[in-house]
Amino acid sequence: MIFVGDDWAEAHHDVYVCDEAGTKLASKRLPEGIDGMAKLHDLVATHAADPGDVVVGIETDRGLWVNALVEAGYVVYAINPKAASRYRDRHSLSGAKSDPGDAKMLAELVRTDRHNHRQVAGDTALAEGIKILARAHQTLVWERTRATNRLRSSLREYFPAVLATFSELADRDTLAVLAAAATPSEAAKLTPGKVRTVLRRAGRQRNIETRASTIVAGLRTEALSAPSAIEGAHGATTRSSVAILTELNTQIETLATELADHFEQHPDSDFYLSLPGVGVVLGARALGEFGDDPNRYADAKSRKNYAGTSPITRASGTRSVVLARYVRNDRLVDALDQWAFSSITVSAGARAFYDRRRAAGDSHHKALRALGNRWVGILHGCLDHRTRYDENFAWGHRIDTDLKQIAQAA
Repeated sequence: MIFVGDDWAEAHHDVYVCDEAGTKLASKRLPEGIDGMAKLHDLVATHAADPGDVVVGIETDRGLWVNALVEAGYVVYAINPKAASRYRDRHSLSGAKSDPGDAKMLAELVRTDRHNHRQVAGDTALAEGIKILARAHQTLVWERTRATNRLRSSLREYFPAVLATFSELADRDTLAVLAAAATPSEAAKLTPGKVRTVLRRAGRQRNIETRASTIVAGLRTEALSAPSAIEGAHGATTRSSVAILTELNTQIETLATELADHFEQHPDSDFYLSLPGVGVVLGARALGEFGDDPNRYADAKSRKNYAGTSPITRASGTRSVVLARYVRNDRLVDALDQWAFSSITVSAGARAFYDRRRAAGDSHHKALRALGNRWVGILHGCLDHRTRYDENFAWGHRIDTDLKQIAQAA
């Protein structure tokens, strides 16, 4: 076998090749793209006849270059940059760093320690597509939240009546009214008839009369006012924010539709959707982040560790502390947290589990994290056995345990 360290950059790759004894075979800088990949194949072919005998270490698990390495038949390990940094310290304490040096370090890492690292998962193209769409959709949702908070901060400075009138600033009614009247002076000229027209154009179909009257009354509430020049400047920024939020809403809906189309084509979607609290968007996010390689997780514990829901233990001497994982996939954790919260209203087993954790002294978020950890284990069982979720099977043994504890206490 030969071992290749690939330190990638935007325009080039530094590669280092060594054998099983650690003897240097080659070191070279290759360009990005087809030309660089062809040169890498030529370099590797001089030392290994079978692509399966080539082990590559690289600090990323995605991209066209990584896809090409996997398609070529090489055994590719995606090394976490933090792990690579710690491994670098094993070889040099001076703090020196270079791209060729990092390539050598990656080759040495996969030569000696690859059993402690994760091989690039063999997810299907459909799962990768779902992951891309789900991440883009989630990013736009987060961006909408940031834009909404900026708008809220601006309105507090010159038009607080809007915040008292509308509970959701990113809602279509709110954006439509602010587009028509972005300042208190403009809002004072609004009539119920004008507001009704604005709401109809925005797509509202019910309670238009009542809602229009409420909006007009709310925006005309007496309040402190800013000078006209300041009010006009704020109005211009508000109209800009409204335009951004309107477009974000449109693109979020478009991506959600595309995401649903991709997710429903996947054979695992039926198992995800059978779980309480999981809809199309949450299911797609979870599937995209977990992937669909059936050999990626050895057991439920491995999936929980990757999800970041299982706790970690820090022990030294007589001191031992159990903590939540802080190095984790934030996108997946966010999806699992929403899933756990949604499930307690639709699953009796999840509700009972959550209530037991709260009664034991857990905070709300700690109880949700524990419930999310439990859901990951149930999901793993469904996917592993190719079966849909069953409430009694998932939670029945816990009910029996509770009954035994009650009987023993009596």
